[in-house]
Parts: sequence; C-alpha cells; structure tokens
Amino acid sequence: MAVKLEYMAILMPKKVKHRKWHKGSSRGVETRATEIAFGSFGLKCLSAKWITARQLEAARRIIIRYLKKGGKLWIRVFPDKPVTKKGTETPMGSGKGAVDHYVFPLKPGRILFELEGIAEDQAREAFRYAGDKLPIKQNLLKNSSYAGCVPIR
Repeated sequence: MAVKLEYMAILMPKKVKHRKWHKGSSRGVETRATEIAFGSFGLKCLSAKWITARQLEAARRIIIRYLKKGGKLWIRVFPDKPVTKKGTETPMGSGKGAVDHYVFPLKPGRILFELEGIAEDQAREAFRYAGDKLPIKQNLLKNSSYAGCVPIR
C-alpha cells in the first residue's frame, strides 16, 4: 500500500535575531497595510488575534483552488513571532519552553490576502471559504478606481 505524503509549506522565518520573544500586547488598530495595494479584492481583518502559520496555509490552499490557471494571490502577512510551549507533564520552573510554532499578531484593519484576475463572485466565494479557516472576523474589500477600497457584502 503506497502512502501519499503531501508537502505542507509552513511559513516560518529562516533566521531570527532572538529565538524566544515576549508575548506583547495587541492594542489599537493597524496603521500599516490597511488599503489594497496590489490586487482588485482583499480580505480585511476586523478583530485582534494571533494567526498561526498553519491557519494561513489552510486559507491559502482554499484560495488557490479558485484561481485555477489565471489570477494572482498576494499574502500580506508573515508569521515571524515565535510561540513557545513546554512539554506535557513538565514540572514548574526550568525556564521557558522550546519554540513550537510561529504566529502573526493581527490588529483590526489589516489586509491579509489580495486577489487579482478573477471575477467578483469567485473572489467573494474564495474569501468566504478561506475566512472559515481563520479565527477572526473579516470583511471583503473591492478596489475601485474612483472611491478607493470599498467593503462589499
């Protein structure tokens, strides 16, 4: 019986200046990457949350299905914040745990994904299914030349 191994491209930094980080806080709203810069449609975050590399990869795979041969996808976030975890049944003390995974701390207003080259109904459907994989409230934006970024329902 042949076993099919599927390669999962997890986003993570090649090198980091500091291996372990403090948790930090995510207060306020985003000031960077709040407008569509590359594509025609965008997925905007409406709540503050840490988003993991696995969640981003799951959403990316859903969107790629809708692109087929045409279209282009931009991922506007990169998970570079390390999250540590101690082993199970480890007693208290003995320092901070090892790096387990990487996250991107989202603030409200950040654009996550941008799409170009597909119809609006397909972009809406792709972002709706991709949004189901993400632990945040989101909004779909459309870049119109006369009014800038306009939320569409």
